[in-house]
Amino acid sequence: MANIRVMLVDDHDLIRYGLRRLLEDQSGIEVVAEADSGEKALDMARKEKMDVILMDINMPGIGGFEATSRLSKTHPEIKIIVLTAHSEGPLPKRLLEAGAVGFLTKGCDVKEMIEAIQKVRAGQRYIAPTIAQQLALSMLPGESSLLDTLSQRELQVLIMISQGMKTNAISEKLSLSPKTVSTYRKRLHEKLDVSNDVEMMRLAIKHGVLDENDS
Repeated sequence: MANIRVMLVDDHDLIRYGLRRLLEDQSGIEVVAEADSGEKALDMARKEKMDVILMDINMPGIGGFEATSRLSKTHPEIKIIVLTAHSEGPLPKRLLEAGAVGFLTKGCDVKEMIEAIQKVRAGQRYIAPTIAQQLALSMLPGESSLLDTLSQRELQVLIMISQGMKTNAISEKLSLSPKTVSTYRKRLHEKLDVSNDVEMMRLAIKHGVLDENDS
């Protein structure tokens, strides 16, 4: 049986190095590409044949959210597993809707990671137990997050603003006009009942869509 071809997407060199070393020790798995941004992930997916992507979310540029959404449309044969530091908040549900088929926390062990890679390659989904529990709880009455009211695009713009990206940069990355981005910002302030971007960033951190170190 052919090796499962994997791409690692994370903006931290040390994390990619560690993942590569762990996966290279496993028979049946081959790391064929690495990328440190969503843009590079899209580019590498066009150049290399791969089966599975291990995708970080909070990265410069379009980030893992938008990269997952685009890749699921342009390369539906590639299975995307999201690696996240958070098991709470609206991101798991939204990323599954965007095309991800797996979810792991960055604290998972090698055995679980291998199991996830093998299962998604075989056409199944794999959701880490802690994340599956949070997904189930989020469906209960009164347990939804404030950010659950946002559309997928609104959530993406929220993340990018909270990462400190300017209007023109967001406009370029998401192929939106600057006016449209400004409209999204205003709508986000209204929906989330915040008066500025700093308050919005704190809300993003509180609800687990942004790491404090990435803001």
